Formats: sequence, C-alpha cells, structure tokens
Amino acid sequence: MATPDKEYIQWLVDQSMLNAAKQRAKLYAGQARLWQRPYAQSRPRDASAIASVWFTAYPASIVTRPGESVLQALGDETLWHALSEVGIQGIHNGPLKLSGGLRGRERTPSVDGNFDRMSFDIDPDLGTETEMLGLSRIAAAHNAVVIDDAIPSHTGKGADFRLAELGYEDYPGLFHMVEIKEEDWPLLPEVVEGRDARNLPPEIVDQLKDKHYIVGQLQRVIFFEPGVKETDWSVTPVIEGVDGKRRRWVYLHYFKEGQPSLNWLDPTFSAQQMIIGDALHSIDIMGARILRLDANGFLGVERRAEGPAWSESHPLSVVGNQLLGGAIRKAGGFSFQELNLTIDDIASMSHGGADLSYDFITRPAYQHALLTGRTEFLRMMLRQVHSFGIDPASLIHALQNHDELTLELVHFWTLHAHDQYLYKGQTFPGNILREHIREEMYERLAGEHAPYNLKFVTNGVSCTTASIITAALGIRDLEAITAADIQQIQHIHLLLAMYNAMQPGVFALSGWDLVGALTLPAEQVTHLMQDGDTRWIHRGAYDLADLDPEAEFSAGDMPRPKTLYGSLVSQLQRSDSFASQLKKMLAVRRAYDIAASRQILIPDVDHPALLIMVHELPAGKGTQITALNFGNEALVETLNLPGIAPGPVVDIINERVEGDLTEDGHFTITLDAYEGLCLRVVSASPPI
Repeated sequence: MATPDKEYIQWLVDQSMLNAAKQRAKLYAGQARLWQRPYAQSRPRDASAIASVWFTAYPASIVTRPGESVLQALGDETLWHALSEVGIQGIHNGPLKLSGGLRGRERTPSVDGNFDRMSFDIDPDLGTETEMLGLSRIAAAHNAVVIDDAIPSHTGKGADFRLAELGYEDYPGLFHMVEIKEEDWPLLPEVVEGRDARNLPPEIVDQLKDKHYIVGQLQRVIFFEPGVKETDWSVTPVIEGVDGKRRRWVYLHYFKEGQPSLNWLDPTFSAQQMIIGDALHSIDIMGARILRLDANGFLGVERRAEGPAWSESHPLSVVGNQLLGGAIRKAGGFSFQELNLTIDDIASMSHGGADLSYDFITRPAYQHALLTGRTEFLRMMLRQVHSFGIDPASLIHALQNHDELTLELVHFWTLHAHDQYLYKGQTFPGNILREHIREEMYERLAGEHAPYNLKFVTNGVSCTTASIITAALGIRDLEAITAADIQQIQHIHLLLAMYNAMQPGVFALSGWDLVGALTLPAEQVTHLMQDGDTRWIHRGAYDLADLDPEAEFSAGDMPRPKTLYGSLVSQLQRSDSFASQLKKMLAVRRAYDIAASRQILIPDVDHPALLIMVHELPAGKGTQITALNFGNEALVETLNLPGIAPGPVVDIINERVEGDLTEDGHFTITLDAYEGLCLRVVSASPPI
C-alpha cells in the first residue's frame, strides 16, 4: 500500500466523527445552556415520567410505501394515530446514523444492524435529516418522544478507524489498538486477500500478552464462533501510514471484527470527545429526549498478571458512564443502558450514569417461568433487584427487542459463581444454578422441540415472543398453527405483557410483538448468518399501518414472516385483538400511574406457577396487586399480604370485584390457566 495522498487524508478527516465532534463542541463552549439543569445524579423516575410506554422499532424491518423511506414510514400519521391509541409514549428507532465501513472511498455495509457507526449523519438508506425532524414533530404532536442511540464502546471501520490505521494525528488514540514491531510480525497470521483483518487465535493473543503488547484474552468472547471469532483481537495487514512507515496493528473488538473498541483512557481523550459530540448531535439535531447507551459496560480494559484481562465490572466503565450520562442530562436529555452484566454492575453504573437500565435481570427469568410453569427463579430474580438496591422503577421491562433472548446469566457466572442459592429445595452455587436454568430453557426453547428457534452462539436463543410461546405450548411446526392456537398464543402474550407493564418503570414492546411475528425460516436469511449471527431469523419485516400490505420484503430487504395478529391498524378495529386488549391494559396502567408506583412485596406462594407483585400506588391511590399464573392449569390460593389495609379487591381492567382482603392480610385468588389479573385493594377511608 502506497503512502496516502493529502487529498484522501483530508477527505477522511471531513468524513470522521471525531472531527464532527470537535466542530460541534465549538457551539457549546462559553454558552450558558449547559449550566441550567442538574446532571450529577441519575433521575430514573423523571426519565420514565416523560414516557413510560415505548415502541421499539427496528429500521431494517420496516415495510414502507413504494418509494418512501423508513423515516417517512415511521412518521406516518396513520401509524401515529394507532400508536397513540394503544398508549405509546415514546419511539425508540434503533440506530439511524450511517454505519458500516470504508474501503478507500467506497462505503461497505453495516455488519451489525447499524451498531457499527461511522458518521453523525442519517443513513441515506433510511431517510433524511428533514424526515427525522418530521418524525420528532409528529411524535410530539401525539405526546410522545423520540429515543435515539449513543454507542460508547465501539465504532465501525469508517473514516476514524482508517485514519487510526494510517497513524494520523490523534486518531490511533481513539481505539484500543497497538502497533506491533516489525521484528514480531512473524507471530501474526497473514490476512486473506480481500479482507482487512484476521481474528487472532488464543495462543497468539497469549504470546502478544507475554511480549507486553496487549492485555490478553478477556473474561468472555461475545459472538464466539469457531473459525470466525475465537478471541476479541484481530490484526490488520501491513499498512503504510501518513509518515511513510509500514505498520501492522492489533486491535480489540468486543463484538464483531468490524466494530473496533474505543479506548476510554487515552491521553488524547478522543473517545470522550467523539461520543459526547454524537450524543449532543442526537439531542439537538435529531430531537431525541432519551438516548440508549449501547454496550456501555465495556469501557475499561486492564491487564492482570494471571488469568484473563479485567474487562467487566471495571471502574473506568462507571466513570465513563458518569461522564456521558451527566453530559446528556446537562443538555436536557436522559439515557438508559442496555447492559447485560451482573446486577452489581447494573446498580453501580446507574449511580450518576444512565438514568434507566434495561431489565436483563428478570427478562430471562419470566421466560423461564413460562417455559417451565414455575416462578421460583423469577421470584428469586425480582428479589435480587431489591437486594442490590435497584429501584424497579429504574428498569425497562420489555418483551422482544432486536437481540436474542440472552441466557448468559452473567450474574451467576462471574462475581457470584460460588455464592449459594436455594432452588427447588436444594442449595446450588451460582455457576451450577446458571447451567441448570440454561439447560431447562435450551431444552424447551430450541432444537428438537422448537426447530424454528436457533441458538445464538453461546449467548442465548434467537426467537420472537410468539415463538417462545409456541415452544412453551409444545408446537413443533409453525405451519400447523390453528385458529385456536392463535387465540391461546395471544392470551399468553398478554400475560407476558401484563408481567412487564404492571410493575414500576418503563414498559417496552416491539413491532414484532404488535403483529405477533414468528421467526423466519433460516434459509430465507442464510446470507445474513454467514458469521453465525442467527438473530436475523427474529427480525422479519412488519407493517403496522398497512402501508404496503402486499410487500414481501421490508425496505431493508428483510423477508416478511408469518404473523398471527394482523396489522396494528386492523387490530384496533376488533375489540378482541391483541392490540385492543393491550390498549385496555395500558389505559389502566396510566390511570393508576403504575409506572410511578413502589414495589413493596414479592410474597412467597404455594402454587409453583403463581407470581404475585404488590405495589404501593402514588398519590394515595392505594395498593395494586399483579397476579399471574404461568401454568397451564387453573389455580386457587389464599395469599398472605401483611401490612396492607383491608378492603374489597377489584379487577381494575375488567371492573369487577374479586373478593376481599381480610384484616389479617388474607385474600383468596382464583386464576385460570395463563391468566393475569391487575388488582387494586379499595381500602376504606380513614375516619375523619
């Protein structure tokens, strides 16, 4: 490779995010606007008060009208009338900014659904900045907010990474990349022609650590795939820099090869400049009120003398998140973290960092309850939330999102591997409990029993909410689903929605949930799964507003899967549909402000399929009880709910009296199979 010419270098600089952030920073220096709001402490309840019901869109899956963009489809008035009617208060679009990489001046496509950002500009394949502003305005007109993304742990291989490879100015300091001396190049594997990097096998990573180049292997390999990604390190071919020097770089990537990790403790502080600039751009230019901090737990990496590098639960991640969360609050926004780490980390990184956290704590646990008909593990995880000082109102309780159903259960694998837990009458160390839960879920959720769901490397299972339910019901062939099956699937889907919606915090659901999408046959997306990424089977196309009912593909070329419920618009014309019943549920949630309630009790129960959550409603509205039967048989049980004022117990969704809570705190509950009830204790007014 020849020394790059100055014109090309300047072109890369003009394309780079670091340069854009530096230019953007000049707009804030010396101005008063960033000193008008508190920013040091997280404010979860203020954040959820803005919007406590979120629709999580996925750009690649959106069906549009012919000739329209994804952003035009998401800003469609018919769609927003329907979303507003259901009770949606926020739209999380997923990453919209230009992603992927560059080879020369040619753009290469995203390798991870636009999570490999390379620019602050809107991806032209998704729409324009004007259309983004139109979406923000129509959301505001329907009393909703736009939620965008910051990605603090990595980028794509855009101009910033190419400038780093060329050794240009501060750019190598952006990334966790190390120049290998030419005398040690024989250690490094050759890069295949046509590729721009090669993953390093573990033994070479160990040798480079021994030679004091890199920190070595990390605590886990996310997206592990034999022959594709065996470690978190890759090497470049020989690259001639702007100074004429030939170099080979070894760089860290927690995720895919095309997602180089940022260095959050480099003397240039380039990563902080770039990511904070990106966040401010989303707030001020794209109209976002809340930002997701994606993969924000991986900002600190440190060498250890023995064993793998310290790459999780690292203090630098906490500090980095405090900087980023504080900057967002100073600018008038809020943030949330999508953090699949230990509960300790979720708690510590919330202190001054993100305002809200994705509920990875109980998400696999409530799916486990459905698959097994037992709620013991779910109760354990709900209680763990309180044990670690996390307010359930700071969590985003979600149905399906764009990722797999994660079964890593990291909490029991790392810091708490040897802690003791009582389960099924026996005491297990955390690592053994983890394997037991994973085995139970894998057996029911994938493989022979549910061949339409696929394992996702070592992380979990690629599936939709509907295909989790079909697996729980023992349905092996999705083509054989009957009308009666659909009714039962919808019934259970509403049970899972009630679990998430009828507790404090944010409730989130996807377009796949709203239409009852099933997984795609693997052969339809084989071309997207060459690197072992099976998540594409649960990212099928959907059309909520009948923009193009005959379309077989989304604007992002995703095939349309089998769906069970119909479009959102059509469902709202039927009172018995999933969307109409969800609308009724969310109206009650809003009327009693359950999002702002305080969880006061997760009581013990006798029936293995029963879950009870007790909440103190705000503004003196009394006590609310969420009662859920995760089993396939009806149940009757007398509950013991101490410390709650007695009175009639009312089903506030169906508006009927279910019984009475006695003076000594007893109440007998009756639930049909897979039934959920949202109850309120109507206590007598105290005497004047």
